Amino acid sequence: MGTGIGRAKIDRRREEILHLLRSEGKVYISDLCTRFGTSPVTVRNDLDTLAEEGKLIRMTGGAVVLPAEQAKQADLIDRPEQKKEIALRAAGEIRDGDTLFINSGSTVELFAQALRDKKDLKIVTNSLRIATELGAIPTFHVILLGGMINAHSQFTFGENAQEQIIRFGADVAVLSVDGISEDGEITTCHAEEAIIDRLMIQRASRVLILADTAKIGRTGFSLVCHRGDKIEILTNKM
Repeated sequence: MGTGIGRAKIDRRREEILHLLRSEGKVYISDLCTRFGTSPVTVRNDLDTLAEEGKLIRMTGGAVVLPAEQAKQADLIDRPEQKKEIALRAAGEIRDGDTLFINSGSTVELFAQALRDKKDLKIVTNSLRIATELGAIPTFHVILLGGMINAHSQFTFGENAQEQIIRFGADVAVLSVDGISEDGEITTCHAEEAIIDRLMIQRASRVLILADTAKIGRTGFSLVCHRGDKIEILTNKM
């Protein structure tokens, strides 16, 4: 039984490495060691095995995405039509004067753009892009959570951000995630953002999870929460 659990953990870690690689184009051993809490030897073994399986290209200190996979990912980038459909539906759920929590992600960025016709919104977000997008609207009051910065994905995280969230409550939390499993586990590939998402869910009266169909049935690296009564999943038509 222990062997089976260990194998599942390895497979899940390698799947997450591939997910990060597709998102970022390259990964570094030092960063992966920090993310997964593993040794350089373990990470090198993961990368070597994935390279032997033809899933990535090894380089000194890390790995890069396969050219074919990169092209495939660009073709799917983020399924813009499906995500726009979800974003517009979510925006339709927001009323003038609402207070919102919004995390980071491509779907919630489209959602933020769809809010421009609303009035008197109060928005608390850890997304630098969303804060910039909505902060320019005169009738919106936007608070960007301070803290450490994930420069690639443009969001803040850490103790400072967490301490700030608990000062606020929201009518609606609108969140992007990376996976919703069949048994209702809501997950993200960014372990450092998972606790931010969790606090937003706890502090909101209503939660909208925006996830296109490619994320349904998928499990990401870090658990955010299990689906509860106040959580609504908004996805696109098949």
